[in-house]
Amino acid sequence: MSGELTQSVVKRIIRQVGLECAGQGQSLSETLVAFMVKAVVLDPRNDFNMDRTFTENDMQDLIQLCVTRLLDTTNPSLSTIKMQVYFDMNYANRDELLSEQERVLEGKLAPVVRAIAESGPHTQEEMENVYQKIVAYVLLRSGLGSQTDIEAVREVTAALQSIFPQTEMVTFISLSKKDKEQQLKDLAMLVTGIRLYNKQCQKGGSCIDDLPGILSEAIPSATRTLDQRLNSCQLLAHRYTALLEAMQQDPQRFSQLRFLKLKEALFNVRQYEAFLFILQSNAITSAQEVESLDVQFEAAMMSLKNTVQDKTSIESREVFPLFMELSKLWTGFQDEMLLLSFLTNMADNLQQFLEIQSQLFPEEMLTSLLEGVTVKSDEERIKETMETRVNVSHFMNQEWLFPETTDNFDQLLIQYRGFCAHSIGVKGIILPGNPAIGILKHKEKYYVFSSKEAAYIFAEDPDKFIQLNIEKAKKYAELIQLLELHHQFEYLVPHAQARKASKVSMKPPLKRESGTQTDTHILPPTIVTSYEWNEWELRRKAIKLANLRRMLTHSMQTDLSHMRRENCTQVYLPKDAGTQTKRDNSSNVPKPQIFLKGLRGGSSPTTHMVAVDLTRPLDET
Repeated sequence: MSGELTQSVVKRIIRQVGLECAGQGQSLSETLVAFMVKAVVLDPRNDFNMDRTFTENDMQDLIQLCVTRLLDTTNPSLSTIKMQVYFDMNYANRDELLSEQERVLEGKLAPVVRAIAESGPHTQEEMENVYQKIVAYVLLRSGLGSQTDIEAVREVTAALQSIFPQTEMVTFISLSKKDKEQQLKDLAMLVTGIRLYNKQCQKGGSCIDDLPGILSEAIPSATRTLDQRLNSCQLLAHRYTALLEAMQQDPQRFSQLRFLKLKEALFNVRQYEAFLFILQSNAITSAQEVESLDVQFEAAMMSLKNTVQDKTSIESREVFPLFMELSKLWTGFQDEMLLLSFLTNMADNLQQFLEIQSQLFPEEMLTSLLEGVTVKSDEERIKETMETRVNVSHFMNQEWLFPETTDNFDQLLIQYRGFCAHSIGVKGIILPGNPAIGILKHKEKYYVFSSKEAAYIFAEDPDKFIQLNIEKAKKYAELIQLLELHHQFEYLVPHAQARKASKVSMKPPLKRESGTQTDTHILPPTIVTSYEWNEWELRRKAIKLANLRRMLTHSMQTDLSHMRRENCTQVYLPKDAGTQTKRDNSSNVPKPQIFLKGLRGGSSPTTHMVAVDLTRPLDET
């Protein structure tokens, strides 16, 4: 089946499944439907092959299976998948959350900043209007009070006038847009610091909440709530694990459990536990951050009091940095309030995905089933195996890592989220792994085990058991995220063009090493070196050019230099010339004919020569 056809078919299936679920009163997100389509296709029990062309009957069967699973509210597997999708779509770490909050704040302030920076007031009334907008900006930026609170507006106006009176508006208007924006931020921080100092001196700040005090009570309360919920879900996980082990040892006694989806319930609890661990870690980080902020805030406030004391006037370069430091620290308190609210909401919303546990396994049922069964906690299981260790000499071709021989042992990235690599595929149970037994390094990946025996069996043929774990994840799609197996199923994800495909639960980002080389400067430079933005520099150049018009260049030659320079001259070469008359004419003269007689002599001894002229006359010619 071609890629283009596959995408169109999958989109059609997702849309049809969503419509049918909506028709039965269940409005589901496209991401959840897409995840369920993948889960149904991956399950080998459904016998779907993505390498062949889907017929109309295949698509209808897939749609019906997806709708059935999405509407089965008694299945813990569906609750786990919903939990995973919700967490992936809504959770953000500290940096992401604070960056998003800053982006949202800048978006809210953008119209006010634009109105201030692009304004060009000329009259006194217009100046006052811009000044009032600056007051509104400072109030919104600080987050200390509302524009409808007259007392807060008065405090901000008074603090602003003490550092930025209206007479400074002329200078402010002449600044560039970028400089205006920066000065607005600085003014907001200074006013915030002044108001915080006044509140500490009991001279105002009635509308400012005591964030350090609120956080000092709220964070421990939130941490206790998370701990209680974590303990409750861990107790459930320990009970379910004990029942599953007992059912494998005595199938006859616990035969009724085969139909109660105990494994799916265990996966649900373990996923909830993993998410709570993440939230708990964030809460601990917030508590440490607040503790550090408290110390810094008290030190900054004390330094400011010592600097100001009872002085009637003080230089701004001494107190302004202290006011700005107070503002930065207070922003840190505000960020922690936002993070705490976010963590609390996430923890509360995750609770809904655990409600199915009390419906399937009421406390009375669990109590009766656990009679005679030993329930062990994860800590107890690890403690039992602390003295056992793999004998490296039994595995000549395998590499084992131990705490005392491995640097950064606690930082190793363990596969399957630290659960036993053997029990997942063989028993279908999630058991905590004990790194002290030994960590197996196989194909640059690390695996832990719940017992020495499990480690020996797995090490005999690691690829076999890794494949068993993959097959188990195909049957229980929630294991893909719970055990962090995304890299094993990248090639099977059929909905790469889904709207939320970038999320981890849908399709992890593909990674590869690549390199490229480009020319340093492909296009010619477009910088105009003669450009000048400073009008005074332009004026200086204009004066220089004007002065040059009145200047003369003089030169002279001396006896020492007259042969030391090159000279050249240019001449015109001779040219051929001719003339022509109007007509040709000629003349002819008679040819002279003169004969001499007697040159040969004669009989007489004396020679007598006679000249005879026979030339014709000129007029006869």
